[in-house]
Amino acid sequence: MPNSPESAEDRLIARYFRPLAKHPGALGLVDDAAVIAPPPGCDVVLTTDGVISGVHAFPDDRPENIGRKALRMNLSDLAAKGATPLGFLLSLALPAAIDEAWLAAFAVGLGEDAERYGCPLLGGDTDRTPGPTSVSIAAFGAVPHGKMVQRSTAKPGDHIIVTGTIGDAALGVLLRRDESLAKRWRLSEAMSAHLKQRYLLPEPRNALAHAVLQNASAAIDVSDGLAGDLAKLCRASGAAAEIDVARVPLSDAVRAAIAADPAMMETALSGGDDYEIVLTLAPDKLAAFRTAAHSAGVAVTEIGRMAAGQGARFLHEGKTLSFARPSYSHF
Repeated sequence: MPNSPESAEDRLIARYFRPLAKHPGALGLVDDAAVIAPPPGCDVVLTTDGVISGVHAFPDDRPENIGRKALRMNLSDLAAKGATPLGFLLSLALPAAIDEAWLAAFAVGLGEDAERYGCPLLGGDTDRTPGPTSVSIAAFGAVPHGKMVQRSTAKPGDHIIVTGTIGDAALGVLLRRDESLAKRWRLSEAMSAHLKQRYLLPEPRNALAHAVLQNASAAIDVSDGLAGDLAKLCRASGAAAEIDVARVPLSDAVRAAIAADPAMMETALSGGDDYEIVLTLAPDKLAAFRTAAHSAGVAVTEIGRMAAGQGARFLHEGKTLSFARPSYSHF
């Protein structure tokens, strides 16, 4: 379209992303900014996270899943704050030779999850990059004024709860890199598929956000590993955590891998990409939270208690575990 008044970038946005921008505040993606009003009496919660090909996703991952994963990573942060999603901004850096089929599938996956989780596209930016494809999302949520669940408010005596299962994604990455591990770990085909899927597509616990808001004394999204993220919560709260490793919820696939190779215990506890929530609860809040979690269909497990002191101690068979790499880190 050489005589079109629109640039190629304008046409790309109109074709793939304007159909996703259904919120009136997005202004049809024809302005430089969007406008939203939080519900009355609410604070806006802001978070951002991204996916870089070759770092957070394999280059041959399906594009629709990359779109979903990028949004779900941010939704997991909102869930841990007890926030209800309001919308998101998308920044997308693409190679010069744009793969239209890749982009179309990416937009479909992103749009489906925007609808599923009630988190509409509000705007963003598109750029060209000489490096790998990069997807960055900034998401917004709402909580009643002054009620956002922080990581700095855990108290000695609080119960420590974690959602879902831990370690699946970290082992799924290893398995994706080396398929022979399935035989070494004595995994069934279903177990192998489970680990890979948990890495590829996290399940953010937004169905539990209201229960977190109503009951948690502190919480953090588990993205860099249970050991590392719980240590961050302890530092922020000025308290200690004592974890019974035997109670940490593990899938059958992770248990099989650990049975075959005990070193995988450390990987499961510290490897990252779980996108679960670890939270603390005062004793009088525990029953109500368990009931709410059951109603939301989210499995939750008590794994320890907060105590006076510093740091997170993981106790296994009478010994305190020491981790060579306590937390996933990009640097």
